[in-house]
Amino acid sequence: MKKTFKLTHPKVKYDRLVEAVKHEVNKYLKRERSKSLPEAVDFWDFDCKFGDTEEEAKTIHIAEIPKAIDKAGERQLESFYVEILAKPGVRTKKPASELTAEILAETSAEPEIAAEQEESDS
Repeated sequence: MKKTFKLTHPKVKYDRLVEAVKHEVNKYLKRERSKSLPEAVDFWDFDCKFGDTEEEAKTIHIAEIPKAIDKAGERQLESFYVEILAKPGVRTKKPASELTAEILAETSAEPEIAAEQEESDS
């Protein structure tokens, strides 16, 4: 989806237009995610851009699109550009050092929690 959304309409209120754009984006994402995955692919990933115009569009994460649309609504823009391109994504395993660090952090936090609970019971 590469589209410039216009937020001007003679009869529809501005807030409803902003909500309609968010709905259209979510509908597109749902449609793309429901497509069958190619072999050796774990999920659909998305390359996203957002900006006042196509030339000013900057790369953002998919989760930031609704917030960006809301900010455009707060600024009372007449139009903005959204680009969402689906691409196949493959999950990668975390390196062993990161996993070890997470496990150590979890186990070291458990005795502290137990000690705090014993102190509060006394």
